[in-house]
Amino acid sequence: MKISLYDDHEAMSRAAAALIVREIARQSENLLCLATGSTPTRTYASMAARARRSPAAFARLRVLKLDEWGGLPENDPGSCETYLREHVIQPWGISPRRFTGFSAVSDRPESECDRIRQWLVRNGPIDLCVLGLGRNGHLGFNEPGPLLHPVAHRATLTAETLAHPMLERSATKPTFGLTLGLAEILQSRRILLLVSGAHKQAAFQRLVRNEISTDFPASLLALHPQTTVLCDRAAAALEPSGKPATQP
Repeated sequence: MKISLYDDHEAMSRAAAALIVREIARQSENLLCLATGSTPTRTYASMAARARRSPAAFARLRVLKLDEWGGLPENDPGSCETYLREHVIQPWGISPRRFTGFSAVSDRPESECDRIRQWLVRNGPIDLCVLGLGRNGHLGFNEPGPLLHPVAHRATLTAETLAHPMLERSATKPTFGLTLGLAEILQSRRILLLVSGAHKQAAFQRLVRNEISTDFPASLLALHPQTTVLCDRAAAALEPSGKPATQP
C-alpha cells in the first residue's frame, strides 16, 4: 500500500479529489464504487466543484453504491442512497440511469445481493473503489470475523457499526447491511482508502502493521497492487510537520 499523510482533513480531501480526477481522465468511461459517511464528504464536494467547471468529463461516469443499510427507505436521511444522491449524483451531474446500488427495502435481500453480483459481472470490474476505514477495520459492511464473504451479501452488523452517526436522523434503525464482498472490492483496478480523524488512530496503526487477518478486513488491502491510502495527521497520531505531503 502507498500511504500519504496530510496535515488536515481538507488537504487530504483535495488530494483525494485530484487523484479521482486523474483516474477519470485516463478513459472516457469509468465505473466508480463509492463509500458514504463523513470521511469522503469533502472529497465529493471538491469533485462537485470540478464537475461544474467541466461537466463533460463527468457525463460518462458510472457510479456503484458500495453498501446500504438494510430496511431503510431510500429517502431516509441516513440511507446510503440519500447520501450519494445529495453528495455525488446530483452535484456531479450523473444521470440516474448511470447509478446502481442495493435496494434496502427489498423483501428478498439475498436476491438483491444476487442482482448486484450479476450486474457487476456484466458491467465490471470497478475502475476505482473509494473506501473509508471502519474503527474495527470493516470495509463496507464486511465486518471482522473468522470468515469473510467474497461477493455481495447480507451482512450481520456489529453494535459499533449500528452506532454510526449516519443513522442519528433515521426514524427506522437497520437490522442488517447489504454490501459488496471482499473479492469484488479487491478486483477493482485501483483502490483509494481515506482515513481521517483521531477516532481512527487505532485502526490506522493496525492497518500499517501489514498483518493480514479476517479479524481486520482492511488488512486485505495489502494484497492489492494498486491501493493508495490517504490519511490526515489526526488519524496518524502525528503533529503537523509543516512539510507538504507526498502526492499519491
